[in-house]
Amino acid sequence: MEAPPHDTPRDTGWIEVVAGCMFSGKTEELIRRLRRAQIARQRVAIFKPLIDNRYSHENIVSHSEQSLGATVVATSAEILEKSKDVQVVGVDEGQFFDASIVQVCEKLANAGKRVIVAGLDQDYRGKPFDPMPQLMAVAEYVTKTLAICVVCGNPADRTQRIVKSTERVLVGGANDYEARCRQCWYVPDEG
Repeated sequence: MEAPPHDTPRDTGWIEVVAGCMFSGKTEELIRRLRRAQIARQRVAIFKPLIDNRYSHENIVSHSEQSLGATVVATSAEILEKSKDVQVVGVDEGQFFDASIVQVCEKLANAGKRVIVAGLDQDYRGKPFDPMPQLMAVAEYVTKTLAICVVCGNPADRTQRIVKSTERVLVGGANDYEARCRQCWYVPDEG
């Protein structure tokens, strides 16, 4: 059976967003999609924000230790500049980029490129984590990943901060955050 035309875009670009809480496999999914593009001999460029130095400075790395080489950028404008000769653009930790990442992704897709962005959809307070909601709104494909709640084992879609901090952006891992379900998650006491 032949796939419907909307499943296999041709002669156009598009945006894919992989969003969810921490430990839900967002970066793993990004790596999987980018590796498949590389196997298909497509020209791929991968980017990560300067702020994300948790596991590696020059790779995107999942919590399960999968990795791919990446270019570190300070602003989303650099992604546009460094993606001229590629077919597929991968961006990890989209929530750490400035608001113009949305326009950058739109320009890349309008130029015929496949753009894949992974990032947190909510911050530790359960609020939409800009600019991810805006990216989700303009994307052709959105994948919401779920983790497993560390308290009860239910599907988890929230990130629980387990260290004291009122900073919205606190780059961290398993020592700082846990995946929680709606029932087990709570807004941390910031008083």
